[in-house]
Amino acid sequence: MKLVVQVPCLNEEATLATVLGGVPRSLPGVDEIQLLVIDDGSTDRTGEIARAHGAHVVRHTRPMGLAKSFRDGIDWALANGADIVVNTDGDNQYPQERIGDLVAPVVAGEADIVIGDRQTHKIAHFSPFKKLMQRFGSWVVNKAAGTRLPDAASGFRAYSRRSLYELNVVTQFSYCMETIIQAGNKRLAIVSVPVETNPKTRESRLFSNIFEHMLKSGGAILRSYFLFKPWTLFGSFALVLGLAGLIPFVRYAVLTALGEAGDHFQSLILGVLLMVGALLSVALGVLSDLMKSARVLQEQALEHLKRLEYDGVRPPHP
Repeated sequence: MKLVVQVPCLNEEATLATVLGGVPRSLPGVDEIQLLVIDDGSTDRTGEIARAHGAHVVRHTRPMGLAKSFRDGIDWALANGADIVVNTDGDNQYPQERIGDLVAPVVAGEADIVIGDRQTHKIAHFSPFKKLMQRFGSWVVNKAAGTRLPDAASGFRAYSRRSLYELNVVTQFSYCMETIIQAGNKRLAIVSVPVETNPKTRESRLFSNIFEHMLKSGGAILRSYFLFKPWTLFGSFALVLGLAGLIPFVRYAVLTALGEAGDHFQSLILGVLLMVGALLSVALGVLSDLMKSARVLQEQALEHLKRLEYDGVRPPHP
């Protein structure tokens, strides 16, 4: 069994040697461990340090973002025979000595994805507001994915080869939320392992402040949720608009019965507009559900293509 430990990097010369040096060289149930660094257009010695530590380097000529780096790393790992891929960060946020704990459930066949729970309530440099938002974000993701993960934003993860065939990252921001929602809705087995993070070495480069992070993460969550549960979203809109549309009609009917309808035609107009909105929501729900069916078929075809490309065989029938 082959493990690829991938490290997306952008100008991480100060910490990359520590990260790569901390990766275990042998693990139970793993025959080979390969280091992979995705150099996202670094202008420092990141690539040089990676090669000095025996890592293969996939380099972008300019910064492409974390999601693109993750996708390129996965493509390389699958093409080079990885049975398990562990993703960690180049800023040494995560304890590399715990990689074995991430890998163990996958090796044992007990999980498709293992996520390192940073126990954010214990992280000293997280403000109370950030800790609250981390909990809220994880709650939202869990609702969308049908999971019970304490730290959905953690990037310290292990993926089985099977899970990587089924996951498709389309966001340009961060893959963390999107892959959980996909995995949860595809009924992949996801478990969480508590870990202690290392001291902070730098500010995040994904976002300039917590509000930008909330906005981008919220967009990624909503988009992923919409892809898998369009009827839940549009059905809710239709129900709310339909019930709200009944109120003006009932009001007008009551006024008419009392002989006071008079010039209250605005109630009818408002009711009609709300009912039209409800019908449009139903129509959009139907169209979205049809698109969902088409997307499911496309993803199945893409999974088959991945298996043909990386394994050279057709996937077994379930």
